[in-house]
Amino acid sequence: MGDENVERGNWSSKTDYLLSIVGNAVGFGNIWRFPYLAYRNGGGPFLIPYSLMLALVGIPLFFLESSFGQFASLGPVAVWKAVPMLQGVGITMIFLITISNISYNCILAYSLYYLFASFQSPLPWADCFSWWGADETCSRTPKDPLCNLSLDDGYFEIVNTTWLQANNETCPNGSEIFVPQQSPSEQYWDKVVLRRSSSMDETVGIVWDLALCLLLARLIVGAALWKGIKSSGKVVYFTVTFPYVVLAILLIRGVTLEGASKGIEFYIGSQSDFSKLADAEVWKDAATQIFFSISVGWGSLLTLSSYNKFHNNCYRDTIVVSVVDCATSVFAGFVIFSILGHMAHVQDKPVSEVAQSGFGLVFIAYPEALAQLPWAPLWSVLFFFMLLTLGVDTQFPGLETNITALLDQFPTFLRSKRLLLTVGVCSLFYLLGLPCVTQAGIYWLNFVDHYATHWALIITALLQLIGLSWIYGQ
Repeated sequence: MGDENVERGNWSSKTDYLLSIVGNAVGFGNIWRFPYLAYRNGGGPFLIPYSLMLALVGIPLFFLESSFGQFASLGPVAVWKAVPMLQGVGITMIFLITISNISYNCILAYSLYYLFASFQSPLPWADCFSWWGADETCSRTPKDPLCNLSLDDGYFEIVNTTWLQANNETCPNGSEIFVPQQSPSEQYWDKVVLRRSSSMDETVGIVWDLALCLLLARLIVGAALWKGIKSSGKVVYFTVTFPYVVLAILLIRGVTLEGASKGIEFYIGSQSDFSKLADAEVWKDAATQIFFSISVGWGSLLTLSSYNKFHNNCYRDTIVVSVVDCATSVFAGFVIFSILGHMAHVQDKPVSEVAQSGFGLVFIAYPEALAQLPWAPLWSVLFFFMLLTLGVDTQFPGLETNITALLDQFPTFLRSKRLLLTVGVCSLFYLLGLPCVTQAGIYWLNFVDHYATHWALIITALLQLIGLSWIYGQ
């Protein structure tokens, strides 16, 4: 059947839309944020507030936004012709998704860098190799503290544990000197990948390896969108399904490792603490995770649903996507903590000392764990290729949101120039992303992640809810 909306076009099939909307919802947050939140907030009991927030907040907002876009068949700015006084909400959505596009693409660049580095044996972060600049503070095993020992003649001498044992001496309390120490994966992340400066003020220069990876990431996303949803809707058949294949493979490998049960118990078992349900912070974390995970308020849901046919059952789509997103988060937690449990077992540490969130999990803790597995390069390639496909899935709707907003505002001038518009937007976003691949780039990424979108996103979604519930039609 042909397109109902001849001017804008429609999805080629319902499957194209469903896979695209799942790819938009399932992203890095399912891998690096949810498992950490679950163990931090009492383990298994965290699923109670998480599920309630999904039912009471996530699903209604998702349904509202997707049905609004489908009804109007317009992008996040033009759709507010329905409530002209709130057109600024649509402009804010574009501003927020632009920030997300720029910063998210930098994370894709990191994933590409690690993917290429994984085609080496041994993995470059498997040990403190001097060829990439590891220094004396790099060590996989904990180092004993030094001792500032007072001698009989009144002088002081710094000695190590071996000297103390050989001379039958003990270190007086308060005289220990703890030497700063970093794992190989942490030093590799700081010294090789980021070439991190000491602060945000010291931008220094562009890390050209990352800049090339950033360019490649932008080319991948742009190439998939040159025909809009007609082309990206086909790419997602691979990019959305492949991460689930890799997660299943990693889970099977993870649960067969020694110490895996310790990690899984830490995730949802022995750490279970129902008393935490009385803590408002736990409910806030659950609401925040749901809110960001299903991508409400960014404008991407409006954009993707605007290409649906008018009578599409968007209520059923909402239930399917929300459940898939929630289940993916829980499933990914088992994958992550099974391997972290093995890492804790090998290093003889509590799981809490190796469990991290965000960049620390996917670029330090997990690579460190992968490096300790047999056939480490294979698992590393699979993991970082999975990260790449997860990120690309989220970038497709983000970039399409910007392009659709421009096409809806200037249809006569731009609709026939779709390819040139895509090239122009990608080029602009690449240039805007270059500060994030300088030696101070990681500070800018953390700054944007922490300050630039959180409250603005919540306010935008609230204004959208108020506008459609109480103002529209008045």
